[in-house]
Amino acid sequence: MSDWMNSGGDEPCLQRTRPTNCKSERRSPGSAPRWRRATRLAGALVLVALAAPFGHARDRGQFANSNPDLKAWFDGLRSGKGPCCSDADGSALSDTDWDSKDGHYRVRLPRYAGGLEGQSQEIVWVEVPDDAVISEPNRVGRTMVWPIYGYMGVTIRCFMPGSMT
Repeated sequence: MSDWMNSGGDEPCLQRTRPTNCKSERRSPGSAPRWRRATRLAGALVLVALAAPFGHARDRGQFANSNPDLKAWFDGLRSGKGPCCSDADGSALSDTDWDSKDGHYRVRLPRYAGGLEGQSQEIVWVEVPDDAVISEPNRVGRTMVWPIYGYMGVTIRCFMPGSMT
């Protein structure tokens, strides 16, 4: 038979010489020492840092055969809201998807950035802020819009009216 008192069992702790041994020094299963928590946090941060470069935009060469002057012009486009980025970020609109009324523009865009598979996307009219309109001449002739989709819905970063022919 084993000596239950000296085998680490719970109270009473009568035969021990040091009273501090009677205190339960065991940790609950979910708690870890501080250094383990810090190590886990550091490991998680390292994993996030290693995964971050994969989320950045990259040039896949889809515009390799485009006119370099036109690409430079697109890259330099700015509205009152800031740079429009490039042709790759903008979307061309047909003449039925935009109009002008009382000196203000509006465009028809999908309500959300990505549609659900197999379901049709809801199209809404979005007012173009005056400071999002590009004031320089349109060198491509087609109407373009640079939408931004966020948790508050869709907004317009840049808008370049076309010829409406």
